[in-house]
Amino acid sequence: MYKRVLLKLSGESLGGPAGKGLDEGSLKKFASEIAAAVKAGYQIAIVNGGGNIFRGIQGIGKGYDRVTGDRMGMLATVINSLALQSALRSEGIPAEVFTATAMAPFARLYTRDNAVKVLEEGGVALIAGGTGNPFFSTDSGAALRALETGADALLKGTRVDGVYTADPEKDPDARKYDELTFHECLVNQLKVMDQTAFALCEQGPVPIVVFDINEPGALLRILEGEKLGTLVHA
Repeated sequence: MYKRVLLKLSGESLGGPAGKGLDEGSLKKFASEIAAAVKAGYQIAIVNGGGNIFRGIQGIGKGYDRVTGDRMGMLATVINSLALQSALRSEGIPAEVFTATAMAPFARLYTRDNAVKVLEEGGVALIAGGTGNPFFSTDSGAALRALETGADALLKGTRVDGVYTADPEKDPDARKYDELTFHECLVNQLKVMDQTAFALCEQGPVPIVVFDINEPGALLRILEGEKLGTLVHA
């Protein structure tokens, strides 16, 4: 169904059950699932969030202005990407970290052509540092990189198995959507991704699949065409 995808992982997912720091078990589990998909012939680029280490907007009122906070958040995504790179290499998968701003020798400066080359050669491109600009979320960064790299879909791995009418962790009556349009998400103010990310994906158009990243085998099953999670499309 999808040959090349952009996988968006939240920072909290890398932090394990506590959602903080880096959880060795979670890194190994995600790396194993990504490795299985790459070995099956699929191309995967990854954008990580940084909320397990620092979320920029949380710095407001704690001594950081928004620009400084967002820059710190961008650095957190680089740390997460380096950790996942190491885990992927342990699975025998070539992986390279690219950053939106120059950070040599820790990572290569991102260019679309270099990232796509890694994908075409059977490796994973981890694209960190957001868009390189404050006031943009990592969701927006993921949508931008999905368009740039020619991804067939943006897969957003979350703690729940799709998009619901309300937060299923708080509302037992919340109902799951199997399929939605970008317009329906915006009208109903469903917090799948922010509006900038929606606008970019709709422009592509690049469909979004929201799924439970902790469900064993879910990533490969989606790539093979199984309908899991919620599909958001034009």
